[in-house]
Amino acid sequence: MIRVCLVEDQQLVRHGIRTLLSLAPDIEVVGEAADGEEGLAVIASTKPDVVLLDLRMPKLNGLELLRRLRERDALPPTLVLTTFDDDEMVFAAIRSGARGFLLKDVSLDRLTDAIRGLAEGGSCIQPAITERIMRAMESRQPEFESGLVVEQLSEREIEVLRLVAAGYSNREIADLLSISEGTVKNHTSSIFAKLGVRDRVRAVLKAIDLGLI
Repeated sequence: MIRVCLVEDQQLVRHGIRTLLSLAPDIEVVGEAADGEEGLAVIASTKPDVVLLDLRMPKLNGLELLRRLRERDALPPTLVLTTFDDDEMVFAAIRSGARGFLLKDVSLDRLTDAIRGLAEGGSCIQPAITERIMRAMESRQPEFESGLVVEQLSEREIEVLRLVAAGYSNREIADLLSISEGTVKNHTSSIFAKLGVRDRVRAVLKAIDLGLI
């Protein structure tokens, strides 16, 4: 069972997400918080496998919550649910350790797939968010680990990276390219190493930054 904590200030949204997740047999909501301060306490007490986090909240916003948990080395895999009306906060959330981003109008299937992916050590980024990031990056330089690529990506790795940026899971990429899911995982590991990043979100953003996709 994947244990999830919801940190969202709007009660109706929180209730709606909890109700939807109750339909998934392998996901359980073990804690809820209406602001960042409450979130710190609830996450510490419930120790969830995945956190669903809003960025705009009273008392302590989602960005500061990420930073404090990271400073304590107590940051669970965190999926940001956003309306994406503040580019700067999303870039800052990436730098602070968020592992995924979905718009709040996401479908139940996409949300549960993302939660399962994060629980297994993966990341996710919704295509609509990727497109917005690409537009935003035309006029600014985000802060990533390095501007260099350790080794050039192969044509197949670029192909896989484009599908990752489009929001496809490893299983979906494997089906589209007629290769095994294990081979996709090997390609993504190689992509991370060559780009000097540690997850799918940063791989996509770094590739956009470098003009690779």
